[in-house]
Amino acid sequence: MISGKLLSQAIISGANHICNQKNAVDELNVFPVPDGDTGTNMSMTISAGKRALEQLEDDHAGKVAETCAAALLRGARGNSGVILSLLFRGFAKGLKGKEEASAYDLAEALSIGVENAYKAVMNPTEGTILTVARMASEKAMQEANQVNDPVLVFEAITKAAQEALDQTPEMLPVLKKAGVVDAGGKGLVVIFEGMLSVLKDGRMIDEDAPKRAQVKVESPVAEYEGEITFTYCTEFIVDKKKNAKDALKLRAYLETIGDCVVVVDDDAIIKVHVHTDHPGKALEEGLTFGALVNMKIENMREQHAQKQKEVERTKQNHEYVPVDPDMEYGFVAVAAGEGLHALFGDLGVNCVVSGGQTMNPSTEDILGAVQSVPAKTVFVLPNNKNIIMAAEQAVKLADRRVCVLQTRTIPQGLSAMLAFDPEASFEDNRVNMTKALDHVQSGQITFAARDSDYDGHDIKKGEILAMDNGKLSFVEKDVTKALLKLLRSLAKKADGNFMTVVYGIDVTDEQAEEAKALLESKFSDFEVNFISGGQPVYYYIVSVE
Repeated sequence: MISGKLLSQAIISGANHICNQKNAVDELNVFPVPDGDTGTNMSMTISAGKRALEQLEDDHAGKVAETCAAALLRGARGNSGVILSLLFRGFAKGLKGKEEASAYDLAEALSIGVENAYKAVMNPTEGTILTVARMASEKAMQEANQVNDPVLVFEAITKAAQEALDQTPEMLPVLKKAGVVDAGGKGLVVIFEGMLSVLKDGRMIDEDAPKRAQVKVESPVAEYEGEITFTYCTEFIVDKKKNAKDALKLRAYLETIGDCVVVVDDDAIIKVHVHTDHPGKALEEGLTFGALVNMKIENMREQHAQKQKEVERTKQNHEYVPVDPDMEYGFVAVAAGEGLHALFGDLGVNCVVSGGQTMNPSTEDILGAVQSVPAKTVFVLPNNKNIIMAAEQAVKLADRRVCVLQTRTIPQGLSAMLAFDPEASFEDNRVNMTKALDHVQSGQITFAARDSDYDGHDIKKGEILAMDNGKLSFVEKDVTKALLKLLRSLAKKADGNFMTVVYGIDVTDEQAEEAKALLESKFSDFEVNFISGGQPVYYYIVSVE
Protein backbone atom coordinates (compact mmCIF):
# COMPACT_ATOMS: atom_id res chain seq x y z
CA MET A 1 0.00 0.00 0.00
CA ILE A 2 1.10 3.58 -0.64
CA SER A 3 0.62 5.98 2.24
CA GLY A 4 -0.53 9.55 1.84
CA LYS A 5 2.91 10.80 2.88
CA LEU A 6 4.62 8.70 0.23
CA LEU A 7 2.10 9.79 -2.42
CA SER A 8 2.68 13.42 -1.50
CA GLN A 9 6.45 13.01 -1.76
CA ALA A 10 6.04 11.29 -5.14
CA ILE A 11 3.94 14.12 -6.57
CA ILE A 12 6.40 16.75 -5.29
CA SER A 13 9.24 14.78 -6.87
CA GLY A 14 7.30 14.65 -10.16
CA ALA A 15 6.76 18.41 -9.98
CA ASN A 16 10.46 19.01 -9.40
CA HIS A 17 11.38 16.75 -12.30
CA ILE A 18 9.20 18.60 -14.83
CA CYS A 19 10.41 21.95 -13.50
CA ASN A 20 13.99 20.81 -14.15
CA GLN A 21 13.16 19.66 -17.68
CA LYS A 22 10.56 22.24 -18.74
CA ASN A 23 12.84 23.93 -21.26
CA ALA A 24 13.62 20.62 -22.96
CA VAL A 25 9.89 19.87 -23.16
CA ASP A 26 9.18 23.37 -24.50
CA GLU A 27 11.68 22.77 -27.30
CA LEU A 28 9.65 19.79 -28.54
CA ASN A 29 6.84 22.04 -29.76
CA VAL A 30 6.68 21.63 -33.52
CA PHE A 31 4.79 24.79 -34.41
CA PRO A 32 7.45 27.47 -35.05
CA VAL A 33 5.57 30.48 -33.65
CA PRO A 34 6.72 31.91 -30.29
CA ASP A 35 4.68 29.46 -28.28
CA GLY A 36 6.68 26.47 -27.08
CA ASP A 37 5.30 26.64 -23.58
CA THR A 38 3.99 23.10 -22.97
CA GLY A 39 6.73 22.31 -20.45
CA THR A 40 6.33 25.68 -18.79
CA ASN A 41 2.55 25.32 -18.53
CA MET A 42 2.75 21.78 -17.14
CA SER A 43 5.46 22.70 -14.63
CA MET A 44 3.53 25.75 -13.40
CA THR A 45 0.34 23.70 -13.14
CA ILE A 46 1.78 20.87 -11.05
CA SER A 47 3.85 23.32 -9.00
CA ALA A 48 0.54 24.69 -7.72
CA GLY A 49 -0.15 21.18 -6.39
CA LYS A 50 3.34 20.95 -4.94
CA ARG A 51 2.86 24.15 -2.94
CA ALA A 52 -0.46 22.93 -1.57
CA LEU A 53 1.02 19.58 -0.53
CA GLU A 54 3.95 21.23 1.22
CA GLN A 55 1.43 22.98 3.48
CA LEU A 56 -0.66 19.85 4.12
CA GLU A 57 -0.22 18.05 7.43
CA ASP A 58 -2.79 15.30 6.83
CA ASP A 59 -1.16 12.05 5.57
CA HIS A 60 -4.44 10.50 4.43
CA ALA A 61 -3.96 9.37 0.79
CA GLY A 62 -7.43 10.52 -0.24
CA LYS A 63 -6.81 13.96 1.28
CA VAL A 64 -3.43 14.24 -0.44
CA ALA A 65 -4.99 13.46 -3.82
CA GLU A 66 -7.91 15.84 -3.20
CA THR A 67 -5.65 18.71 -2.10
CA CYS A 68 -3.35 18.25 -5.06
CA ALA A 69 -6.19 18.02 -7.58
CA ALA A 70 -7.91 21.14 -6.26
CA ALA A 71 -4.68 23.13 -6.52
CA LEU A 72 -3.96 21.85 -10.02
CA LEU A 73 -7.47 22.75 -11.16
CA ARG A 74 -6.99 26.37 -10.09
CA GLY A 75 -3.40 26.57 -11.27
CA ALA A 76 -3.99 24.93 -14.68
CA ARG A 77 -2.39 26.82 -17.58
CA GLY A 78 -2.76 25.99 -21.25
CA ASN A 79 -4.38 22.90 -22.70
CA SER A 80 -1.58 20.62 -21.47
CA GLY A 81 -1.94 21.98 -17.94
CA VAL A 82 -5.70 21.52 -17.93
CA ILE A 83 -5.38 17.92 -19.15
CA LEU A 84 -2.78 17.27 -16.44
CA SER A 85 -5.15 18.69 -13.81
CA LEU A 86 -7.94 16.40 -15.05
CA LEU A 87 -5.69 13.35 -14.75
CA PHE A 88 -4.97 14.24 -11.14
CA ARG A 89 -8.68 14.93 -10.58
CA GLY A 90 -9.09 11.24 -11.42
CA PHE A 91 -6.64 10.39 -8.65
CA ALA A 92 -8.77 12.42 -6.24
CA LYS A 93 -11.93 10.55 -7.25
CA GLY A 94 -10.26 7.15 -7.27
CA LEU A 95 -8.64 7.59 -3.85
CA LYS A 96 -11.52 9.40 -2.17
CA GLY A 97 -11.87 8.27 1.44
CA LYS A 98 -8.87 5.95 1.29
CA GLU A 99 -6.08 6.16 3.87
CA GLU A 100 -3.70 4.24 1.62
CA ALA A 101 -3.63 3.40 -2.08
CA SER A 102 -3.50 -0.15 -3.37
CA ALA A 103 -2.29 -1.29 -6.78
CA TYR A 104 -5.84 -1.43 -8.10
CA ASP A 105 -6.63 1.99 -6.60
CA LEU A 106 -3.80 3.58 -8.60
CA ALA A 107 -4.87 1.91 -11.83
CA GLU A 108 -8.52 2.83 -11.38
CA ALA A 109 -7.65 6.42 -10.40
CA LEU A 110 -5.61 6.93 -13.57
CA SER A 111 -8.41 5.37 -15.61
CA ILE A 112 -10.91 7.87 -14.18
CA GLY A 113 -8.53 10.73 -14.96
CA VAL A 114 -8.08 9.60 -18.57
CA GLU A 115 -11.84 9.35 -19.02
CA ASN A 116 -12.29 12.89 -17.67
CA ALA A 117 -9.55 14.25 -19.90
CA TYR A 118 -10.98 12.70 -23.08
CA LYS A 119 -14.43 14.09 -22.27
CA ALA A 120 -13.02 17.58 -21.81
CA VAL A 121 -11.44 17.71 -25.28
CA MET A 122 -13.94 18.33 -28.05
CA ASN A 123 -12.02 16.49 -30.78
CA PRO A 124 -9.35 14.32 -29.13
CA THR A 125 -6.26 13.80 -31.28
CA GLU A 126 -4.28 10.59 -30.95
CA GLY A 127 -0.54 10.96 -30.70
CA THR A 128 -0.76 13.48 -27.88
CA ILE A 129 -0.67 13.52 -24.07
CA LEU A 130 -4.12 11.92 -24.15
CA THR A 131 -2.77 8.85 -25.96
CA VAL A 132 0.17 8.55 -23.59
CA ALA A 133 -2.12 8.70 -20.56
CA ARG A 134 -4.65 6.27 -22.03
CA MET A 135 -2.10 3.62 -22.97
CA ALA A 136 -0.46 3.93 -19.56
CA SER A 137 -3.86 3.52 -17.92
CA GLU A 138 -4.71 0.41 -19.95
CA LYS A 139 -1.39 -1.19 -18.98
CA ALA A 140 -1.97 -0.27 -15.34
CA MET A 141 -5.32 -2.08 -15.24
CA GLN A 142 -3.75 -5.17 -16.81
CA GLU A 143 -0.93 -5.14 -14.25
CA ALA A 144 -3.22 -4.49 -11.27
CA ASN A 145 -5.31 -7.53 -12.18
CA GLN A 146 -2.19 -9.71 -11.97
CA VAL A 147 -0.18 -8.28 -9.05
CA ASN A 148 -1.08 -6.58 -5.80
CA ASP A 149 1.97 -4.31 -5.67
CA PRO A 150 1.33 -0.59 -6.28
CA VAL A 151 5.01 0.05 -6.99
CA LEU A 152 5.01 -2.54 -9.79
CA VAL A 153 1.81 -0.99 -11.15
CA PHE A 154 3.30 2.49 -11.19
CA GLU A 155 6.44 1.13 -12.80
CA ALA A 156 4.21 -0.37 -15.50
CA ILE A 157 2.45 3.00 -15.87
CA THR A 158 5.74 4.81 -16.43
CA LYS A 159 7.10 2.21 -18.84
CA ALA A 160 3.86 2.12 -20.87
CA ALA A 161 3.76 5.91 -20.98
CA GLN A 162 7.30 6.00 -22.40
CA GLU A 163 6.43 3.33 -24.98
CA ALA A 164 3.33 5.29 -26.00
CA LEU A 165 5.38 8.47 -26.24
CA ASP A 166 7.84 6.74 -28.56
CA GLN A 167 4.90 5.86 -30.84
CA THR A 168 3.50 9.40 -31.09
CA PRO A 169 5.52 10.29 -34.22
CA GLU A 170 3.85 7.36 -36.03
CA MET A 171 0.41 8.71 -35.04
CA LEU A 172 1.01 12.35 -35.96
CA PRO A 173 2.89 12.92 -39.25
CA VAL A 174 3.87 16.44 -38.20
CA LEU A 175 5.84 14.97 -35.28
CA LYS A 176 7.53 12.40 -37.48
CA LYS A 177 8.57 15.02 -40.02
CA ALA A 178 10.04 17.19 -37.30
CA GLY A 179 11.77 14.20 -35.69
CA VAL A 180 10.27 14.78 -32.23
CA VAL A 181 7.80 13.19 -29.83
CA ASP A 182 4.70 14.93 -28.46
CA ALA A 183 5.61 17.65 -25.97
CA GLY A 184 2.63 17.11 -23.66
CA GLY A 185 3.21 13.37 -23.63
CA LYS A 186 6.87 13.92 -22.81
CA GLY A 187 5.91 16.20 -19.93
CA LEU A 188 3.63 13.51 -18.51
CA VAL A 189 6.37 10.87 -18.76
CA VAL A 190 8.77 13.20 -16.95
CA ILE A 191 6.26 13.64 -14.11
CA PHE A 192 5.67 9.89 -13.87
CA GLU A 193 9.44 9.29 -13.76
CA GLY A 194 9.78 11.76 -10.90
CA MET A 195 7.01 10.04 -8.98
CA LEU A 196 8.43 6.56 -9.62
CA SER A 197 11.81 7.67 -8.27
CA VAL A 198 10.19 8.05 -4.84
CA LEU A 199 7.86 5.05 -4.99
CA LYS A 200 10.45 2.57 -6.23
CA ASP A 201 13.83 3.86 -5.06
CA GLY A 202 12.85 6.18 -2.21
CA ARG A 203 14.74 9.01 -3.92
CA MET A 204 13.17 12.44 -4.04
CA ILE A 205 14.16 14.46 -7.11
CA ASP A 206 15.01 17.97 -5.97
CA GLU A 207 14.29 21.06 -8.02
CA ASP A 208 17.47 22.49 -9.53
CA ALA A 209 18.66 25.70 -7.95
CA PRO A 210 17.51 28.55 -10.17
CA LYS A 211 20.31 29.79 -12.37
CA ARG A 212 21.10 33.47 -12.37
CA ALA A 213 19.12 34.60 -15.36
CA GLN A 214 20.48 37.17 -17.75
CA VAL A 215 18.01 40.03 -17.82
CA LYS A 216 16.89 40.80 -21.34
CA VAL A 217 16.03 44.47 -21.54
CA GLU A 218 12.80 44.76 -23.52
CA SER A 219 12.34 48.51 -23.03
CA PRO A 220 13.53 51.41 -20.89
CA VAL A 221 10.64 50.64 -18.55
CA ALA A 222 12.06 47.22 -17.74
CA GLU A 223 15.58 48.56 -17.42
CA TYR A 224 14.73 51.44 -15.10
CA GLU A 225 12.04 50.51 -12.60
CA GLY A 226 13.60 52.88 -10.09
CA GLU A 227 14.43 56.55 -10.50
CA ILE A 228 14.95 57.68 -14.11
CA THR A 229 17.81 60.21 -14.25
CA PHE A 230 17.47 61.19 -17.90
CA THR A 231 14.24 61.25 -19.86
CA TYR A 232 15.01 60.12 -23.41
CA CYS A 233 16.45 56.83 -24.58
CA THR A 234 18.22 57.84 -27.80
CA GLU A 235 19.58 55.38 -30.33
CA PHE A 236 21.00 55.87 -33.81
CA ILE A 237 23.54 54.53 -36.27
CA VAL A 238 26.12 56.70 -38.01
CA ASP A 239 27.17 55.78 -41.55
CA LYS A 240 30.73 57.04 -41.18
CA LYS A 241 32.05 59.56 -43.66
CA LYS A 242 35.59 59.46 -44.98
CA ASN A 243 38.20 60.47 -42.47
CA ALA A 244 35.60 60.56 -39.66
CA LYS A 245 36.83 61.49 -36.20
CA ASP A 246 37.63 58.80 -33.66
CA ALA A 247 34.41 57.41 -32.16
CA LEU A 248 35.92 57.80 -28.69
CA LYS A 249 35.36 61.55 -29.08
CA LEU A 250 31.66 60.92 -29.69
CA ARG A 251 31.51 58.74 -26.58
CA ALA A 252 33.27 61.41 -24.52
CA TYR A 253 30.78 64.07 -25.62
CA LEU A 254 27.72 61.89 -24.95
CA GLU A 255 28.94 61.18 -21.43
CA THR A 256 28.75 64.92 -20.73
CA ILE A 257 25.04 65.09 -21.60
CA GLY A 258 23.73 61.72 -20.36
CA ASP A 259 24.43 58.21 -19.05
CA CYS A 260 24.19 54.56 -20.13
CA VAL A 261 26.37 55.44 -23.09
CA VAL A 262 27.16 52.64 -25.54
CA VAL A 263 29.23 53.44 -28.64
CA VAL A 264 30.17 50.51 -30.89
CA ASP A 265 32.54 51.37 -33.73
CA ASP A 266 33.56 49.39 -36.79
CA ASP A 267 34.91 50.26 -40.24
CA ALA A 268 31.61 51.49 -41.70
CA ILE A 269 29.24 52.47 -38.88
CA ILE A 270 29.02 53.69 -35.30
CA LYS A 271 26.12 52.34 -33.23
CA VAL A 272 25.03 54.69 -30.46
CA HIS A 273 22.86 54.37 -27.35
CA VAL A 274 22.50 57.10 -24.70
CA HIS A 275 20.01 58.28 -22.06
CA THR A 276 19.84 62.06 -22.12
CA ASP A 277 17.60 65.08 -21.65
CA HIS A 278 18.93 66.54 -24.93
CA PRO A 279 18.49 64.00 -27.75
CA GLY A 280 18.88 66.76 -30.33
CA LYS A 281 22.38 67.51 -29.12
CA ALA A 282 23.28 63.82 -29.36
CA LEU A 283 22.03 63.68 -32.95
CA GLU A 284 23.80 66.92 -33.88
CA GLU A 285 27.09 65.58 -32.58
CA GLY A 286 26.52 62.31 -34.39
CA LEU A 287 26.12 64.23 -37.67
CA THR A 288 29.70 65.45 -37.40
CA PHE A 289 30.79 61.83 -37.85
CA GLY A 290 28.54 60.98 -40.82
CA ALA A 291 24.93 60.40 -41.94
CA LEU A 292 22.37 59.17 -39.39
CA VAL A 293 20.07 56.15 -39.90
CA ASN A 294 17.74 54.06 -37.71
CA MET A 295 17.10 56.90 -35.27
CA LYS A 296 14.86 56.13 -32.27
CA ILE A 297 13.96 58.38 -29.35
CA GLU A 298 11.71 57.14 -26.53
CA ASN A 299 10.41 59.01 -23.48
CA MET A 300 11.26 56.64 -20.64
CA ARG A 301 9.23 58.54 -18.04
CA GLU A 302 6.10 58.31 -20.17
CA GLN A 303 6.64 54.62 -20.90
CA HIS A 304 7.20 53.93 -17.23
CA ALA A 305 4.00 55.79 -16.30
CA GLN A 306 2.00 53.80 -18.86
CA LYS A 307 3.44 50.54 -17.55
CA GLN A 308 2.50 51.47 -14.00
CA LYS A 309 -1.06 52.21 -15.12
CA GLU A 310 -1.29 48.76 -16.66
CA VAL A 311 0.02 47.13 -13.48
CA GLU A 312 -2.46 49.04 -11.31
CA ARG A 313 -5.33 48.20 -13.63
CA THR A 314 -4.52 44.50 -13.40
CA LYS A 315 -4.31 44.65 -9.59
CA GLN A 316 -7.60 46.42 -9.00
CA ASN A 317 -9.56 44.18 -11.36
CA HIS A 318 -9.08 41.00 -9.35
CA GLU A 319 -10.73 41.89 -6.05
CA TYR A 320 -13.75 39.72 -5.24
CA VAL A 321 -17.10 41.50 -5.67
CA PRO A 322 -20.45 39.87 -4.79
CA VAL A 323 -23.11 39.55 -7.48
CA ASP A 324 -25.25 42.64 -7.95
CA PRO A 325 -28.87 41.50 -8.61
CA ASP A 326 -29.39 44.54 -10.83
CA MET A 327 -26.43 43.77 -13.13
CA GLU A 328 -27.37 41.19 -15.75
CA TYR A 329 -24.19 40.88 -17.84
CA GLY A 330 -20.46 41.35 -17.43
CA PHE A 331 -17.40 40.54 -19.50
CA VAL A 332 -13.85 39.24 -19.00
CA ALA A 333 -11.33 39.16 -21.84
CA VAL A 334 -7.75 37.93 -22.11
CA ALA A 335 -5.31 40.21 -23.93
CA ALA A 336 -1.75 41.50 -23.73
CA GLY A 337 -0.83 45.13 -24.30
CA GLU A 338 -2.09 48.42 -22.89
CA GLY A 339 -3.76 49.39 -26.15
CA LEU A 340 -5.75 46.16 -26.36
CA HIS A 341 -6.71 46.46 -22.69
CA ALA A 342 -8.10 49.91 -23.41
CA LEU A 343 -9.84 48.78 -26.60
CA PHE A 344 -11.70 45.95 -24.86
CA GLY A 345 -12.56 48.34 -22.04
CA ASP A 346 -14.06 50.78 -24.54
CA LEU A 347 -16.24 47.97 -25.89
CA GLY A 348 -17.64 47.21 -22.44
CA VAL A 349 -15.30 44.56 -21.02
CA ASN A 350 -15.23 44.90 -17.24
CA CYS A 351 -11.94 43.10 -16.58
CA VAL A 352 -9.03 42.28 -18.89
CA VAL A 353 -6.67 39.50 -17.81
CA SER A 354 -3.13 40.03 -19.03
CA GLY A 355 -2.15 37.07 -21.16
CA GLY A 356 -2.08 35.50 -24.58
CA GLN A 357 0.58 33.77 -26.65
CA THR A 358 3.54 32.60 -24.49
CA MET A 359 1.75 33.84 -21.34
CA ASN A 360 -1.30 31.68 -20.69
CA PRO A 361 -3.19 32.77 -17.57
CA SER A 362 -4.21 30.09 -15.10
CA THR A 363 -7.74 29.00 -14.31
CA GLU A 364 -7.39 30.85 -11.01
CA ASP A 365 -6.37 34.05 -12.83
CA ILE A 366 -9.51 33.85 -14.95
CA LEU A 367 -11.68 32.87 -11.98
CA GLY A 368 -10.43 35.88 -10.01
CA ALA A 369 -11.30 38.16 -12.91
CA VAL A 370 -14.77 36.61 -13.27
CA GLN A 371 -15.54 37.08 -9.59
CA SER A 372 -14.39 40.70 -9.72
CA VAL A 373 -17.29 41.41 -12.09
CA PRO A 374 -20.54 41.71 -10.09
CA ALA A 375 -22.82 40.52 -12.90
CA LYS A 376 -25.22 37.58 -12.69
CA THR A 377 -23.81 36.29 -16.00
CA VAL A 378 -20.19 36.80 -17.05
CA PHE A 379 -19.08 36.14 -20.63
CA VAL A 380 -15.41 35.15 -20.94
CA LEU A 381 -13.41 35.82 -24.13
CA PRO A 382 -10.17 33.72 -24.03
CA ASN A 383 -8.98 35.05 -27.43
CA ASN A 384 -6.47 32.22 -27.76
CA LYS A 385 -7.04 28.51 -28.44
CA ASN A 386 -4.62 27.51 -25.66
CA ILE A 387 -6.59 29.46 -23.04
CA ILE A 388 -10.10 28.16 -23.76
CA MET A 389 -9.79 24.98 -21.66
CA ALA A 390 -8.42 26.86 -18.64
CA ALA A 391 -11.29 29.32 -18.92
CA GLU A 392 -13.83 26.48 -19.09
CA GLN A 393 -12.50 25.06 -15.82
CA ALA A 394 -13.38 28.36 -14.13
CA VAL A 395 -17.05 27.76 -14.94
CA LYS A 396 -17.19 24.99 -12.31
CA LEU A 397 -15.57 27.14 -9.62
CA ALA A 398 -17.38 30.46 -9.98
CA ASP A 399 -20.30 31.52 -7.79
CA ARG A 400 -22.12 33.10 -10.76
CA ARG A 401 -23.08 31.95 -14.24
CA VAL A 402 -20.11 31.94 -16.61
CA CYS A 403 -20.26 31.51 -20.38
CA VAL A 404 -16.96 30.90 -22.18
CA LEU A 405 -17.14 31.94 -25.83
CA GLN A 406 -14.82 30.06 -28.18
CA THR A 407 -12.81 33.11 -29.27
CA ARG A 408 -9.44 32.00 -30.62
CA THR A 409 -8.10 35.38 -31.72
CA ILE A 410 -8.24 38.99 -30.60
CA PRO A 411 -10.37 40.02 -33.64
CA GLN A 412 -12.90 37.32 -32.79
CA GLY A 413 -13.13 38.69 -29.26
CA LEU A 414 -13.70 42.21 -30.57
CA SER A 415 -16.39 41.01 -33.00
CA ALA A 416 -18.15 39.09 -30.23
CA MET A 417 -18.31 42.25 -28.10
CA LEU A 418 -19.71 44.26 -31.00
CA ALA A 419 -22.46 41.65 -31.42
CA PHE A 420 -23.63 41.91 -27.81
CA ASP A 421 -27.11 43.35 -27.23
CA PRO A 422 -27.84 44.45 -23.64
CA GLU A 423 -31.58 44.13 -24.28
CA ALA A 424 -31.39 40.54 -25.56
CA SER A 425 -31.70 37.36 -23.52
CA PHE A 426 -28.69 35.35 -22.40
CA GLU A 427 -29.36 32.62 -24.96
CA ASP A 428 -29.80 35.08 -27.84
CA ASN A 429 -26.57 36.85 -26.91
CA ARG A 430 -24.68 33.58 -26.60
CA VAL A 431 -25.84 32.52 -30.06
CA ASN A 432 -25.31 35.89 -31.75
CA MET A 433 -21.89 36.48 -30.22
CA THR A 434 -20.81 32.99 -31.28
CA LYS A 435 -22.12 33.54 -34.82
CA ALA A 436 -20.09 36.74 -35.01
CA LEU A 437 -16.90 34.70 -34.79
CA ASP A 438 -17.55 33.25 -38.25
CA HIS A 439 -17.94 36.67 -39.85
CA VAL A 440 -14.40 37.87 -39.21
CA GLN A 441 -11.29 36.89 -41.12
CA SER A 442 -8.34 37.24 -38.76
CA GLY A 443 -4.58 36.92 -39.05
CA GLN A 444 -1.31 37.63 -37.30
CA ILE A 445 2.20 38.58 -38.31
CA THR A 446 4.83 37.15 -35.99
CA PHE A 447 8.29 35.59 -36.17
CA ALA A 448 9.74 32.09 -36.12
CA ALA A 449 11.03 31.12 -32.70
CA ARG A 450 13.02 28.19 -34.06
CA ASP A 451 14.14 26.49 -37.25
CA SER A 452 11.38 24.22 -38.50
CA ASP A 453 10.15 22.20 -41.43
CA TYR A 454 6.44 22.70 -40.94
CA ASP A 455 3.51 22.08 -43.27
CA GLY A 456 5.66 22.33 -46.39
CA HIS A 457 7.55 25.43 -45.22
CA ASP A 458 11.30 25.40 -44.62
CA ILE A 459 11.46 27.95 -41.82
CA LYS A 460 14.51 29.60 -40.31
CA LYS A 461 14.56 31.17 -36.85
CA GLY A 462 13.71 34.87 -37.00
CA GLU A 463 11.84 34.75 -40.32
CA ILE A 464 8.47 36.47 -40.53
CA LEU A 465 5.41 34.21 -40.31
CA ALA A 466 1.91 35.05 -41.52
CA MET A 467 -0.98 33.29 -39.80
CA ASP A 468 -4.29 33.09 -41.68
CA ASN A 469 -7.14 32.25 -39.27
CA GLY A 470 -4.79 30.29 -37.04
CA LYS A 471 -2.93 28.43 -39.79
CA LEU A 472 0.52 29.17 -41.13
CA SER A 473 0.01 30.77 -44.54
CA PHE A 474 3.48 31.82 -45.73
CA VAL A 475 6.97 32.89 -44.68
CA GLU A 476 8.47 36.29 -45.48
CA LYS A 477 11.62 38.29 -44.85
CA ASP A 478 9.96 41.69 -44.45
CA VAL A 479 7.21 42.56 -41.94
CA THR A 480 5.43 45.13 -44.12
CA LYS A 481 5.45 42.88 -47.18
CA ALA A 482 4.01 40.07 -45.05
CA LEU A 483 1.26 42.39 -43.76
CA LEU A 484 0.24 43.45 -47.27
CA LYS A 485 0.25 39.89 -48.61
CA LEU A 486 -1.76 38.53 -45.68
CA LEU A 487 -4.42 41.24 -45.94
CA ARG A 488 -4.80 40.60 -49.66
CA SER A 489 -5.55 36.97 -48.85
CA LEU A 490 -8.02 37.82 -46.07
CA ALA A 491 -9.76 40.49 -48.17
CA LYS A 492 -10.58 37.96 -50.87
CA LYS A 493 -12.46 35.80 -48.34
CA ALA A 494 -14.18 38.56 -46.36
CA ASP A 495 -17.78 39.67 -46.84
CA GLY A 496 -17.29 43.26 -45.68
CA ASN A 497 -14.92 46.12 -46.43
CA PHE A 498 -13.67 47.06 -42.94
CA MET A 499 -10.01 46.38 -42.20
CA THR A 500 -8.52 46.65 -38.70
CA VAL A 501 -4.79 46.47 -37.99
CA VAL A 502 -3.56 46.32 -34.39
CA TYR A 503 0.17 46.95 -34.20
CA GLY A 504 2.37 45.65 -31.42
CA ILE A 505 5.11 46.87 -29.15
CA ASP A 506 7.83 46.12 -31.72
CA VAL A 507 6.26 48.40 -34.35
CA THR A 508 6.92 52.13 -33.98
CA ASP A 509 4.22 54.74 -34.61
CA GLU A 510 6.17 55.90 -37.65
CA GLN A 511 6.32 52.38 -39.09
CA ALA A 512 2.60 51.98 -38.46
CA GLU A 513 1.84 55.25 -40.27
CA GLU A 514 3.89 54.12 -43.26
CA ALA A 515 2.10 50.75 -43.30
CA LYS A 516 -1.29 52.47 -43.07
CA ALA A 517 -0.52 54.74 -46.01
CA LEU A 518 0.55 51.72 -48.05
CA LEU A 519 -2.61 49.76 -47.23
CA GLU A 520 -4.90 52.71 -47.97
CA SER A 521 -3.28 53.02 -51.40
CA LYS A 522 -3.64 49.30 -52.10
CA PHE A 523 -7.15 48.79 -50.63
CA SER A 524 -9.09 51.81 -51.81
CA ASP A 525 -12.41 50.00 -51.35
CA PHE A 526 -11.72 49.28 -47.68
CA GLU A 527 -11.87 51.44 -44.60
CA VAL A 528 -8.49 50.90 -42.94
CA ASN A 529 -8.26 51.42 -39.18
CA PHE A 530 -4.93 51.26 -37.31
CA ILE A 531 -4.81 50.76 -33.53
CA SER A 532 -1.80 50.75 -31.19
CA GLY A 533 -2.30 47.51 -29.28
CA GLY A 534 1.08 47.33 -27.58
CA GLN A 535 0.96 43.54 -27.72
CA PRO A 536 4.14 41.43 -27.54
CA VAL A 537 4.98 38.55 -29.92
CA TYR A 538 2.75 39.76 -32.78
CA TYR A 539 3.93 42.64 -34.96
CA TYR A 540 0.40 42.91 -36.30
CA ILE A 541 -2.99 41.41 -35.45
CA VAL A 542 -5.40 42.00 -38.33
CA SER A 543 -9.02 41.43 -39.22
CA VAL A 544 -11.21 41.94 -42.28
CA GLU A 545 -14.99 41.91 -41.97
